[in-house]
Amino acid sequence: MLFNNFLNLFKKEEEASPSALTDYSGMVVDFHNHVLFGIDDGAKTLDDSVMMLRNFADLGIKKVIASPHSMADGYINSNEKILQVRDVVREAIKKNGIDIQFDAAAEYYMDELFMEKLERKDLLTIGKNYVLMELSYLSKPTNTGDAVYKLQVSGYNLILAHPERYPYYYEDSFAHYRDFKDRGVYFQINLGSLVGKYGGQARYTAEKMIDEGMVEFVSSDLHTLAQFEMLRECLKSKHLEKLLNSDKLRNKTLL
Repeated sequence: MLFNNFLNLFKKEEEASPSALTDYSGMVVDFHNHVLFGIDDGAKTLDDSVMMLRNFADLGIKKVIASPHSMADGYINSNEKILQVRDVVREAIKKNGIDIQFDAAAEYYMDELFMEKLERKDLLTIGKNYVLMELSYLSKPTNTGDAVYKLQVSGYNLILAHPERYPYYYEDSFAHYRDFKDRGVYFQINLGSLVGKYGGQARYTAEKMIDEGMVEFVSSDLHTLAQFEMLRECLKSKHLEKLLNSDKLRNKTLL
């Protein structure tokens, strides 16, 4: 009850004084999205990919790095397949005259396929050797410490995708998040979390992370064209404005 009252109060405060943001030019780069067509649960066609990228450009984004799923149980996307589709989309961007930079990496699910790729150093990276990794939503993994250590000794920098969405962490305490920070793990929150797309607790956690200076990256995790409406709504978020004006944010280093 107290938590719900807090959210209602905060929502009223935001409605009374929305942010001054008009676009995402302060974010510069969106590197967690599913705009590569026909490769996972994101864009279905090349036209979808083109329309998504046009919308990103219209919202002030200068560079998009696609991050299709890579997981043993569902989307076994090889580096070659991802880069092949990336090149097709690049040609379409040029043909359609869209003013945006485009590249591709992957969103790695921490499973046996990921660990095998890590052993071979066969990972598609973002910027300065960043690896985007997601965890299970259902159960707390027991080997995250081992994965973090192996990534770092192999020369990678780990970005944990949407940490605010893992119930076994946010329902416990912030101690787990602080442990990740002590280990040198970077956090990427989803824009949708700031408007309650994933529920009130995920929103509260994302906002608390911003308040405590724990967030280095933010991205859309966009899957469909319809979700651009959510991105426009998120521009009203005071916490997004605070994050984009923060000296902690590293998105622009990926340009």
